[in-house]
Amino acid sequence: MNKISDSVLKYKKTVVLFFLILIAGCAVLAVFVPANYKLASYLPADAESTKALETMSKEFAGELPNARVAVFDVSLTEALEYKNEIKKTEGVESITWLDDVADLTVPLETMDKATLETYYKDNAALFSVAIKEGTEAKTVSRIRELVSDKGAVSGEAAVNANTQEMSVGESIKAFACLLPLILIILIISTSSWIEPFLFLIAIGAAVVINMGTNIFLGEISFITQSISPILQLAVSLDYAIFLLRAFSEYRQTHEPAEAMRLARKRSFPAVAASALTTLLGFLALCFMRFEIGSDLGINLVKGVLISFISVMVFLPALTLCCIKLLDKTKHKEIKPKLNNISKFIVKLRIPIIIIVLALIIPAFIFQGKNSFTYGMGALDPNSRAGRDEAKIIETFGRSVPTVVLVPKGDTGRENELCEKFSQLENVTSVVSYTTAVGAEIPPDFLDTETVENFYSENYSRIILYADTETEGEEAFTLVENIRTTAAEYYGDNALTLGESVSLYDIKDVVNADSTFINILAIVLIGLVVLITFKSISLPIILLLTIEGAVWINLAITYFSGSALCYIGFLVISTVQLGATVDYAILFTDNYLRYRKELKPKEAAAKTLTHSMPAILISAAILSLAGFIVGLISSNDVVSQLGYLLGSGALLSAVSVLLFLPSISSVTDKIIRFTSLKRRDDK
Repeated sequence: MNKISDSVLKYKKTVVLFFLILIAGCAVLAVFVPANYKLASYLPADAESTKALETMSKEFAGELPNARVAVFDVSLTEALEYKNEIKKTEGVESITWLDDVADLTVPLETMDKATLETYYKDNAALFSVAIKEGTEAKTVSRIRELVSDKGAVSGEAAVNANTQEMSVGESIKAFACLLPLILIILIISTSSWIEPFLFLIAIGAAVVINMGTNIFLGEISFITQSISPILQLAVSLDYAIFLLRAFSEYRQTHEPAEAMRLARKRSFPAVAASALTTLLGFLALCFMRFEIGSDLGINLVKGVLISFISVMVFLPALTLCCIKLLDKTKHKEIKPKLNNISKFIVKLRIPIIIIVLALIIPAFIFQGKNSFTYGMGALDPNSRAGRDEAKIIETFGRSVPTVVLVPKGDTGRENELCEKFSQLENVTSVVSYTTAVGAEIPPDFLDTETVENFYSENYSRIILYADTETEGEEAFTLVENIRTTAAEYYGDNALTLGESVSLYDIKDVVNADSTFINILAIVLIGLVVLITFKSISLPIILLLTIEGAVWINLAITYFSGSALCYIGFLVISTVQLGATVDYAILFTDNYLRYRKELKPKEAAAKTLTHSMPAILISAAILSLAGFIVGLISSNDVVSQLGYLLGSGALLSAVSVLLFLPSISSVTDKIIRFTSLKRRDDK
């Protein structure tokens, strides 16, 4: 290790040049990493909707209808013209309208009213469109250009298109807002005008390298794309701060190269421990069966490792290359006097413990009572997508498609099943060969295109439309009823798929993930604390301190009355723990050091004075990162993750600064009794 360290410092210019080349290369590669916007694609292979989607992809050429396109103030003839133009649009795989389910040569008054108003109502035509996966943004844009102000586009494809259009731009905007704020915090808390820029360059390099190396993963989820870079930056800045603070101290008595060598040696254990706890919190996500967790977890684990390497290799070389500039840009460091505040907190340790425990216990109960959503969340009502959806719902109501695949061959049974489907509550229409064409007409009498919409070599495709939301109790009850009804006729051979079906399966999978992932994160981080401090009691105290903050954070969401995105619930449960347990470890390490010479209360007060600035700086940066993502993102899932992360960082910091000094000093005898004596103990 020493030889590697010496080589880095000796060949500092070569190291800097190597990293600059690597950064440039990864910046280019990052542009070619595609983002996946379909939550359903992260379901495990054994989920029914996954198996159904694979079967439909093999059996049928077209996609599942995933967009509703409305054109207002048009006649039947004009509507047919729009249908033909939309059908020609690049990215559109199929389109269904009234002429596919009814004879337009007969008077409208003689048609079934429910069927008619599903497609044509108040001189407005509503088309059911299947848009090719991966082309949503471009295709929806083309359709909007075609229908102009007379039309509107909604549905899953429109939501995905909106997310695709906004996510990259919003990430850049979030960085643009966050970086100046981080610079202000770092400039205030350091002694050089240039030092904060070195922090950001080192961690920024790690972020770019991480994004570029995602090319080897094939693709990443839009959630990972939106939140991972900012989260990596926020949780990794501590590593750079640890190193350069140690370097500044050694610079007072040593030459730059020797000072950096000593600083690397001194800060390595602290940075490694900090990185390890954060890494393990993220690692727990990799064990989720809902693979969006592993997508984010792998990316963050990789990011933490790259940040660690960047701080231990790139930052020392870069700092020594800029040493003259550092010396020329010194300024007075602001050091607030915290002695009185620390003594006051320790003096109130008993009331603080009582108050915190009085909050933690009900918070644990209420955080488990949150109502959850499992999809992309609501659209911004001020966005084009939000306005379009509102216009279509106002005229035609809601219409969520569900596809049922059943074995081909028995048209009588298929017709009976369709009749049963039409009787289910919330089902507005059923489209199949037997309902659109007629069971009595052989497929050989029709053109190939018409037949292929309903029949493949082995399966018959039935499409149900319902007036429910895409998720929720009503939607999920309908999914259960559709599956039960289909099973009555075809047993396990019937397959269902669609947005509501996928969200129903996501609900089942993530509910099963929840307890296991949370326990795994706690156990892994608890083991690190156990090994670090060689204590049985300290892992319990530290985990209670941070987990209490997690529970309070989630309980606040419950009392706010808003539904919590389940992905956010799972991610924040592990990320907040992994990213902020460092505060508790830092405090505890200092407390045990001061406790060798001071009594418990005095040691707690001195530790608080010494640790408070570092904890507040770290929490402020992480909290700002979260709140800025929450404010800027138009996607409900990403926005909620940001707000939870922002409030979670603050709550963890408050818990460490109030509860941990209090509980440590009160339980000092228990801590000492349940801890092995370390080599450096007296």
